[in-house]
Amino acid sequence: MTKPSPLTYKVLSKCSSSKARRGLMILRQNKPVELPVFMPVGTQGTLKGILVDQLKQDNMNCQIMLGNTYHLGLRPGPEILKKVNGLHNFMNWDRALLTDSGGFQMVSLLELAEITEEGVKFQSPFDSTKESMLTPEESIKLQNVIGADIIMQLDDVVKTTTTGPRVEEAMLRTIRWIDRCLEANERNEDQSIFPIVQGGLQPELRKQCAEALTKRDVRGFAVGGLSGGESKDEFWKIVSLSTDLLPENKPRYLMGVGFASDLIVCVALGIDMFDCVFPTRTARFGCALVRKGQLNLRQQKYECDLEPIDKRCKCSTCKTYTRAYIHSIINEPLMCSLVSIHNVYFQLQLMRDIREAIDQDKYPEFVKTYMDELYPENKPQWIVDALNSVNIKL
Repeated sequence: MTKPSPLTYKVLSKCSSSKARRGLMILRQNKPVELPVFMPVGTQGTLKGILVDQLKQDNMNCQIMLGNTYHLGLRPGPEILKKVNGLHNFMNWDRALLTDSGGFQMVSLLELAEITEEGVKFQSPFDSTKESMLTPEESIKLQNVIGADIIMQLDDVVKTTTTGPRVEEAMLRTIRWIDRCLEANERNEDQSIFPIVQGGLQPELRKQCAEALTKRDVRGFAVGGLSGGESKDEFWKIVSLSTDLLPENKPRYLMGVGFASDLIVCVALGIDMFDCVFPTRTARFGCALVRKGQLNLRQQKYECDLEPIDKRCKCSTCKTYTRAYIHSIINEPLMCSLVSIHNVYFQLQLMRDIREAIDQDKYPEFVKTYMDELYPENKPQWIVDALNSVNIKL
């Protein structure tokens, strides 16, 4: 008897104007993930300030979250994760998990890293006397232990502002490393590796990378190396090119993107999956996400404001607490929790609204209404151009 695939994907509906599509991804043990989806980032098995039970509540209904292989490998470490049979059990999370490969630390911890064909040598951020080598094989070995449903290949990541031969070198190395990752995967029957399309801001390199990666027998693809300092005009063009190059019958994941306007535009360009630390990180500074942008609840003007963060929001924070209350506890840990709950709910609700609009074939109308509220006067030209490229006129 053939074992069922650990990842199936089906397009349920499409926007008749743009490249937006509504899909359903079913992961092992029948874990459903409705697409397009935003995945909150729980770096070490936790979203800062939010309990697992809160993420599962009906009004939140988070179906998938992300963990960080590099950090989980340092703490709690593979030995403990082996003993408890993976991160799902360790954090008591019975829904879907995705882990990154650790490759992003080539950029974020560049001063601690040395990159060679073998892999990435890291100096511990906790103890400068300790070094470790993260190879494609070691990354997959760690992710096998962590046990996420979707795992990422180790890729060679460079800053998007990088130019010259280093960009092509990183792209070609990424292609070579995917084969090492696939070979090293000891759990292909229940974990799915996504290759990562690299190539910087150079269309020809992106095409070369996508052409090579789509020849591999994999269940989904990621677009990496963006949202790292490039102009928005460059950003959207590479996203759109990438979705044109990737197969329609597999999910497409744009790594590290989380601003509401970016999500809306990139869904129109054909992306299905997103992740970003932005909602919880900005919450720790007292900034709450709303349709018009952000509210900085540290500001004195909220001292006597007895409105919730957002009257339309149905999260537990907005049902219970006022802006004035949150302002009064701005330096307390509870503030971080309350605003994080709201911000993650905001992102998940935005994706629910997007899915509903695609289902009803009203995505262009949804986009126009949203952008009018977010930018009542002058809309950023990159958004106008990006949406115009897929027949959505603002």
